[in-house]
Amino acid sequence: MHEMSLAESVLQIIEESAQAQNFQRVRTVVLEIGRLSSVEPDAMRFCFDSVMRDTLADGAELQIIETPGTGRCLSCGTEVEMLEKYGLCPYCDSPHLQITAGNLMRVKDLVVE
Repeated sequence: MHEMSLAESVLQIIEESAQAQNFQRVRTVVLEIGRLSSVEPDAMRFCFDSVMRDTLADGAELQIIETPGTGRCLSCGTEVEMLEKYGLCPYCDSPHLQITAGNLMRVKDLVVE
């Protein structure tokens, strides 16, 4: 389950931000998770709660914004919505789709004290 290491990376970002911006407590963490990122939101929620225990983000609310996947067909040039990493262009049936969005996870916002 790679969500555990991702949650640990989120904690590292929180701790670095707390040191740089001098806050003591995190109330809310907002994550953007792309549909094509291979991050399972429910697994991330579980891992987040476990990793944040006994830290400055203990008890913080996790809000997840799921972002759609999009790509560009390298054959016909059309921008298409992608529901999975691999598939066919719905316009020309080409398998040559290049992901343009929705393959990342990022900390979008922190609500702190």
